[in-house]
Amino acid sequence: MRVAIVGATGAVGHELLQVLEKSSLRFDELLLYASPRSAGTALKFRGEDLTVQVTPEGAIDADLILASAGGSVSQALAPKWVEGGAVVIDNSSAFRYDPEVPLVVPEVNGPAALRHKGIIANPNCTTAIAVVAVAPLHREYGVRRMIVSTYQATSGAGQKGMDELLEETRTVLGGGEAGAEVFAHPIPFNVIPHIDAFQANGYTKEEMKVVWETRKILEDESLQVSCTAVRIPTLRTHSEAITLDLERPATPEAARELLAGAAGVEVRDDPAGKLYPMPLTASGKYDVEVGRIRASLVFEGGLDLFVAGDQLLKGAALNAVQIAEYLQQQGALKEKQRA
Repeated sequence: MRVAIVGATGAVGHELLQVLEKSSLRFDELLLYASPRSAGTALKFRGEDLTVQVTPEGAIDADLILASAGGSVSQALAPKWVEGGAVVIDNSSAFRYDPEVPLVVPEVNGPAALRHKGIIANPNCTTAIAVVAVAPLHREYGVRRMIVSTYQATSGAGQKGMDELLEETRTVLGGGEAGAEVFAHPIPFNVIPHIDAFQANGYTKEEMKVVWETRKILEDESLQVSCTAVRIPTLRTHSEAITLDLERPATPEAARELLAGAAGVEVRDDPAGKLYPMPLTASGKYDVEVGRIRASLVFEGGLDLFVAGDQLLKGAALNAVQIAEYLQQQGALKEKQRA
């Protein structure tokens, strides 16, 4: 079994290497690819130095390709990888809204991955974190309406976003004035209610991704979703305040018990003990933290909750590897015959 990572030197690529180190995925060889600028870099994997190669314009001789090199690269090359016999798990937005491409979070809709035609899409990080918490409640109580406010870390904009936070914060602390290149405004000591491009309806594309992808993953086009996405000056882990209007009323106690047994969820919900989800505790963690579970004051029988999830892990690298693990467990990841 041969696995390839395309985009190996990026923030998600580095996380993919670390997740694969601990993964149950069985494979014999790992190939690393990136842009010409990064080619020749050596990255450690299982005690060995692996050299990063230039991403070829055609097929890659691998059984599984984990792609995190951006939408334009995936749009152009993923079909060629599939023609070469690989299964592609793509972390970009290139194929998420294609009705022929499954959009998968294994704890929520794992079987959808088995319907792939060569490409499986990884959701937007914000959506992936939300649906891990919301899906068990949707199955049990039926979510009619879902209102989300996000608190998104700078790593959502990649390594350059994290670098800008650190560099511009040092500038401010040194008495200077912060600048902005990656973000629309200076990020230190600020929150910016603007992630991605504004759409005709006044929402940003990041906000609409949560709407479109939540419906697709939960297979419920009737679900009404509204999102406000906000960038905050933290390095990693996205947090989200979520309000749910339910078809069947739920108590906080019942919801807490249900979520405590849900895959991919860690309930942190003891306000008296100052225990609740935070980026500080969720960073580096595979599970999504869920807490502040309480009865909605707006929707009778509804719920309010707060979640925090490492978007470089569950929102990207971890989810991709979990999809691959699921395929292998189901006998749906085949090794090509090689001389």
